[in-house]
Amino acid sequence: MQERSSVTDLAEQLRRELDRYSPGGKLPSSRALVDRFRVSPVTVSRALAQLAAEGLVVTRPGAGAFRAAARTSAAPAGDTSWQEVALSADGSADLVPRSVDASGVLVSLAAPPPGVVEFNGGYLHPSLQPERAMSAALARAGRRPGAWGRPPTEGLHELREWFARNIGGAVTAAEVLITAGGQSALTTALRALAPPGAPVLVESPTYPGMLAIARSAGLRPVPVPVDADGVKPALLADAFRATGARVFVCQPLFQNPTGAVLAPERRGEVLRIAREAGAFVVEDDFVRRLVHEDAGPLPRPLAADDPDGVVVHVGSLTKATSPSFRVSALAARGPVLERLRAIQIVDTFFVPRPLQEAALELVGSPAWPRHLRTISAELKARRDTMTATLRLDLPELALPHIPSGGYHLWLRLPDGTDETALTSAALRAGVAITPGRPYFSAEPSAGHVRLSFAAVAGVGEIAEGVRRLRTACEEVLPAKSARLRLP
Repeated sequence: MQERSSVTDLAEQLRRELDRYSPGGKLPSSRALVDRFRVSPVTVSRALAQLAAEGLVVTRPGAGAFRAAARTSAAPAGDTSWQEVALSADGSADLVPRSVDASGVLVSLAAPPPGVVEFNGGYLHPSLQPERAMSAALARAGRRPGAWGRPPTEGLHELREWFARNIGGAVTAAEVLITAGGQSALTTALRALAPPGAPVLVESPTYPGMLAIARSAGLRPVPVPVDADGVKPALLADAFRATGARVFVCQPLFQNPTGAVLAPERRGEVLRIAREAGAFVVEDDFVRRLVHEDAGPLPRPLAADDPDGVVVHVGSLTKATSPSFRVSALAARGPVLERLRAIQIVDTFFVPRPLQEAALELVGSPAWPRHLRTISAELKARRDTMTATLRLDLPELALPHIPSGGYHLWLRLPDGTDETALTSAALRAGVAITPGRPYFSAEPSAGHVRLSFAAVAGVGEIAEGVRRLRTACEEVLPAKSARLRLP
């Protein structure tokens, strides 16, 4: 973190000083910049590389860095209005519009302005990421024989074996494909399993990124309600009969956003119902490695108890490492595996081998179990702090379920609360939150917000974020519920 900040600061300082030099003028040497700004040679090199990428300087090996020539004026903008007609006509025959709405995904991907508490984040804060272990793994991976060659299209055998062992049951490496992150794996699965215009059953509420995938593929998401024990089997069976769907997408473990875990008595029911409907279950097992310290033994993935190939399993390393460590796996049994493999090859060819080698180095190192123990304890502490602070300062926001895994809480708002107004008021107060509407494929029964406790710096920032959210609630909540007062 300190190194990144130093690079940014030095690049900004050099950017301000460029007017001292004429185009083609030579900047001070790297040694002179090291001495003047008291930074490392690496920091100087990276700052100059940043300015070179911006087209402000030109670096010449052995000669130094020079101010780049002035940029020519930009060409006048063209007229792209014709595209509105072309894009609309392209989808005129689609049963379901294939427009792409990424707003629900961008809420958790976009970094908030400086000083804003990030309760909307979908990844671990840098202080929780195993940065040192990942860097060491990547360095070791780069020295492996053949590390920069072309990998097998289905992924490195050793990495496929590791994912298969983690799924358990009778799953083998031959039934696993390595993919570039869970989002990519879900995209491949839905494209393989359902044709455009088909219905696909989804939990309600559910992950907005999956809804975006389905809609962009021309699929029609059909909601099936969940409660504290996961999806309701009777309603799932009704939905299969009513729609003729052949795919159900679910998150049986620490569901996003509710945090629910599919109850033991429902696991077999879900598989039986899908099998009788001749349908696949896409199991998005996205946060298995973000279990909290007090969770107890976890249930096995549904894929581990599925001998008939009903389940297409998605597992990922990204949530437990870094948003840029995009290594995941698709596991399936039977003819569908070849279809999944073919679609992945057409879309991406393969996951870069250095990243796969780095994943093997990371999960095989002593640092990996230490990291998992560390985040297990830290996430529990953050969850407990957020839960206690919310109950004390914002009792009007209902918290129906406290999860023992994952990185967020799901809160119901008082009836009549405007989610959009609350989200805007919260941002004005200095805290970014995630509105609940994008998590529903149909009209929601009530207003909700999702609050992440993983993307902030620590428990102190959680308390400050809740304090700021209280200020926003005093402004927005309906009068009959606005009993919140600053002490």
